[in-house]
Amino acid sequence: MAITPDPLFGIQAQALSLFSQRAQVLASNIANADTPHYLARDLDFRALMARETSVDAPLNLAATQAGHIDAGRAGADANMALRYRMPAQPAMDGNTVDTQIEQAAYAENSVRYQASLTFINGQVRMLRMAITGAA
Repeated sequence: MAITPDPLFGIQAQALSLFSQRAQVLASNIANADTPHYLARDLDFRALMARETSVDAPLNLAATQAGHIDAGRAGADANMALRYRMPAQPAMDGNTVDTQIEQAAYAENSVRYQASLTFINGQVRMLRMAITGAA
């Protein structure tokens, strides 16, 4: 899925989707902190955005009927960007989740999600003001 910047929102809308997917992965890591042999994963956001915004990114196909080629590749691309975390010190039961690292990553992801959402809300507010002529 090639990300083409929207003239109004830039890449913020696509970034929101990726931040949301990363939040799900991090929440899954935190939920499985006590599961034996669970391997912590994370979405490589930078690599995914770099690949998707490159000039050589593949073109999307438009599916107009249910039998057409799947055009919704965003989930597949995000799954390809999932990487296992290298633990600083794995647990004796094989679990690689470090709850402090996961919670810090989740908090950072939340701040980034909120920043993108604030930017989009500001753009919508500006459009609303331009259309109605009032704040």
